[in-house]
Amino acid sequence: MGSPAERVVRVARKVIDEPSEDVVANAKRERAERKNPFARIALFIRQVIAELRKVVTPTRRELFSFTGVVLVFVLIMMGLVWGLDQLFSWLVTWAFGDASFGG
Repeated sequence: MGSPAERVVRVARKVIDEPSEDVVANAKRERAERKNPFARIALFIRQVIAELRKVVTPTRRELFSFTGVVLVFVLIMMGLVWGLDQLFSWLVTWAFGDASFGG
């Protein structure tokens, strides 16, 4: 028959390889509903609602924390872009001279 470890592996493999009846029933129902475009839309809406139920609303403290992180990141990126803009502006002025015309 085998050692207990082999038996556990065999049972685990059986559980993984054999889908549950619910999964099979849902798959058959969804496959049948795919033929009808209205049923497909209804299935999509049900799936969207199911995903929205998984969403966790942040607490007030988390919201302020996340907002602070985003604002700090935006400020850092603004500074980086401003610095690169100044550098490239200086390089263009150095390479091509002053941009004044008519003179």
